Amino acid sequence: MAKTLTGIVSSNATDKTIVVTVYSAKTHPLYRKKYVNTTKFMAHDEKNEAKVGDKVIIVETRPLSARKHFALEKIIETAAIKHVEAEVPEEIAEVIEKAPKEPDQPEVAS
Repeated sequence: MAKTLTGIVSSNATDKTIVVTVYSAKTHPLYRKKYVNTTKFMAHDEKNEAKVGDKVIIVETRPLSARKHFALEKIIETAAIKHVEAEVPEEIAEVIEKAPKEPDQPEVAS
């Protein structure tokens, strides 16, 4: 049975290939401390539909290249891209308006 993994797309720069980062929580056998292990897998994306930040499921396939042994099965969640404009607080805006403006420098004839 083929292995299926869930991860987040960290790169889609190459054609028909995505890099998926898979996070797994593990416990240290001696110290019993939990830590996160990350592994990157290259996966085949035939239609170039996955974008950076998407949560995807990849499935194991035959070797498609030297490092590519997985294929994109489905996109679970698309990345939310937010456009945030920098807002200047009112107090700072008032100070900027009240600040004296620099006088224009006269041109110096050579």
